[in-house]
Amino acid sequence: MILPVYAFGSPVLRKIAVEITPDHEGLSELVENMFETMKAADGVGLAAPQVGLPIRLFVLDARIYAEHEPSLADFKKVFINAHIVEKGGEEEIIEEGCLSIPNIHEDILRPGKIHIRYVNGNFSPVDEWYEGMAARIIQHEYDHLDGIMFPDLVNPLRKTLLRSTLRDISKGKVAVKYKMVFPLKK
Repeated sequence: MILPVYAFGSPVLRKIAVEITPDHEGLSELVENMFETMKAADGVGLAAPQVGLPIRLFVLDARIYAEHEPSLADFKKVFINAHIVEKGGEEEIIEEGCLSIPNIHEDILRPGKIHIRYVNGNFSPVDEWYEGMAARIIQHEYDHLDGIMFPDLVNPLRKTLLRSTLRDISKGKVAVKYKMVFPLKK
């Protein structure tokens, strides 16, 4: 089932997400629905807060980048109760977008390498290092779990210039091809 994506300005996007347990009701269905929602919206990552749930869960499907990074050929994963324990490597500026902030893309500076601990869809513990595009996407989705969105990471002048566009998105004054919940739509 395709879920609606919550737009910028929705309070759930600013909450600190909470950890879940293996008996979280409807977890496998939620994961399946999140992958379906992400695919329908042409996304590569989706965090639970973006579908209205303040829980520490995000899904990624970065296989689209396999041509440039062959290590991503099978990169479709579920991250539950994730915690980034270290960031490093050379910082890179790469343009990012977000399903909760449609039609806006901004250059974001992020570390090129991360160390993350999480449990997978079977609740098996995982401890991994990522770099390149995988590290980029993970950091973006991970930020959603801590109530951070990419406009928070742009320089103050650019943030000021984005303010009215972000307000319009909150009001639903944006064209999207997927279902959304707009917090200020009347």
